[in-house]
Amino acid sequence: MASIKDVAKEAGVGVATVSRVLNESGYVSADTKDKILKAMKKLNYTPNELARQLYRKKVGTVAVLMPDVAHPLFGELTRDIETFLYEKGYKTMICNTFKAENSEQEYLSMLDKQIVDGIITGVHSLQIEAYLNIDKPIVAFDRYLGKAIPVVGANHVEGGKTAAKLLVDSGCTKVLQFVGSKSVDAPTHDRHIEFEKYMKKNNIEVISIELEWNKHNSEYFESTTKKIMNQYPDVDGVFGTDMLTIYAMKTALKQNKKIPEELKIVSYDGSYITEAMTPSITSVVQPVRLIAQNLVDMICKMIDGEKCLETRIQLATTVRIGETTTCR
Repeated sequence: MASIKDVAKEAGVGVATVSRVLNESGYVSADTKDKILKAMKKLNYTPNELARQLYRKKVGTVAVLMPDVAHPLFGELTRDIETFLYEKGYKTMICNTFKAENSEQEYLSMLDKQIVDGIITGVHSLQIEAYLNIDKPIVAFDRYLGKAIPVVGANHVEGGKTAAKLLVDSGCTKVLQFVGSKSVDAPTHDRHIEFEKYMKKNNIEVISIELEWNKHNSEYFESTTKKIMNQYPDVDGVFGTDMLTIYAMKTALKQNKKIPEELKIVSYDGSYITEAMTPSITSVVQPVRLIAQNLVDMICKMIDGEKCLETRIQLATTVRIGETTTCR
């Protein structure tokens, strides 16, 4: 296998000159550069990519922390992040933190020591200090981690208001909404606040059920919705994220409720599963691909040493009308 010394000898130049061409770190005349490139081709020389990246103080890897990539929203987001990172020349290290309560902390400790260029996190940690102590660029999805860490997500204020309007326009009088744990400081709380505000403005009763922290698995969603739907059999509207509304609908159908005549449902996220269901679920759709693109653009700029002028990006949601509401 040819070495950088072999290339230098073949091209009739010094090793330092070859190094400058490989690392694009200094001036080399066009003729000399051409000789070096021809020598590399002749000798079938492959540069040590890790060494090149280290020279540039980059390794070409970004860590992505997600609670559970089996969850439709996090799965779609991770896929799109990986795609955009690849287009930018980065590889993705996926850290799935559902395994244990301390797995996020363990990953952060590892990443602080390992060679990664930056971190994108969508995990709702209770320990903000763990992020603040890491000397690497960090961007968060839907999570406040301090003023120095930018946040990207949907416009949840408008999203919550849109969801409420869909149920009001469908004629609901008593509505159940599933709320994320308030133990973490996240922009997602805005949608539930706005939802409840709009409902009360229209004299509609709202029952808000707070979920346990960091529970994203199907078993928890199914058992929780079954318990609550049986506890409040007279509700005529349900609002929650995709998985919650699907299991709420499952319970309602077992109760022989007609949808949407007796129970209207609006989901938040709008992942593919809401369209795959029968009946299809009316959804407030988060712009997942656009969120991923903004997360990647921001982390890449930070890795390159650019200062982020925007510390919070809010992207517009859209509505996809399904068969679980009567408004059109």
